[in-house]
Amino acid sequence: MSKNILKILAVFIFGTAGGIFADQILSPYFFPKQTTVYVTERQEITNYIQENIALKEVIEKISKTVVGVRARTEEGKMILGSGLVVTNDGFLATLADLLPQGSKFAFYIGEKWPEYQVLKRDLKNNLALVKVEGSGLHTAGFADLEKIKLGERVFLAGFNFASSTPELMVNEGIIKFFDKDLIQTNIFESSLLNGSPLFNIEGNVVGLSFIDGRGMVSAIPVSKLRQFVGF
Repeated sequence: MSKNILKILAVFIFGTAGGIFADQILSPYFFPKQTTVYVTERQEITNYIQENIALKEVIEKISKTVVGVRARTEEGKMILGSGLVVTNDGFLATLADLLPQGSKFAFYIGEKWPEYQVLKRDLKNNLALVKVEGSGLHTAGFADLEKIKLGERVFLAGFNFASSTPELMVNEGIIKFFDKDLIQTNIFESSLLNGSPLFNIEGNVVGLSFIDGRGMVSAIPVSKLRQFVGF
């Protein structure tokens, strides 16, 4: 009788030990447990929405600081582009390429075409300074070039003259290279937006855009622009 009981206990003990061994050691080895990971995109979506709302508000803020530039050369060629209001008493900056000598110019600011005077051109750095009639114009802040970072989000804003009334256009991207002489972006755009100010997402001016034959957007850094303007 006692021998039978011992046999039963031995079977029970070895069976239990075998079950534990199979469950804890063999089963995970041959049948790895599936770990369920719950990934939520809610925060990412919220951040994306907030960033785009902020960008929309910044665009509305800087829209009145952008200038439409139109030139007709002595040969009758039309040159179109944009520029930037740099002081509230009517000083504007744009590309010298947009203001060739001997041409007739027009500057579109706040739905008006004010009288103007071209003050100076820097052909080496491709910059021009213009004074228009008017006061109380809107201006934007200037970014600190030393705080600019690779991959920083930026956008350009300029005027499209396709219709009878110039319309503001924007395009955004990131900074892919910069130094004290040049800022390069990953933005591609029509040459019609030459001279468009380049802004960061805070609405501060990073530079003045120029567009090459491939449509790649680069910019004259804000430090050079400030030096040319004189502040």
